[in-house]
Amino acid sequence: MGAKTRYAVIESGGKQYRVNAGQRILVEKLSGKVGDEIALSRVLLIGGDSIVIGTPFIEGALVKAKIVAFKKEKKIRIFKKKIKTGYTKRQGHRQQKTELLVESIQA
Repeated sequence: MGAKTRYAVIESGGKQYRVNAGQRILVEKLSGKVGDEIALSRVLLIGGDSIVIGTPFIEGALVKAKIVAFKKEKKIRIFKKKIKTGYTKRQGHRQQKTELLVESIQA
């Protein structure tokens, strides 16, 4: 068998993502501009030929990514109503996201 592709599990915005080099992912909004490079240091696991698991994070591990775009998710509509009082309330929300292109995984 050939060598397995290297992947990492990172944490960003309270969520965990499994990423490979060259992959695009949508994460919670990050500060920066389109084209900026970001180093994600909260690496939980690096896999491939051998697996390295952090406690909770791996010391010195980095995932380098580039900001590709800023996007918004589909609108969520919130509607509240109380039957006998005539109370109604409408609200909408669009979550902002950042699209990242994973460039490299360093251990």
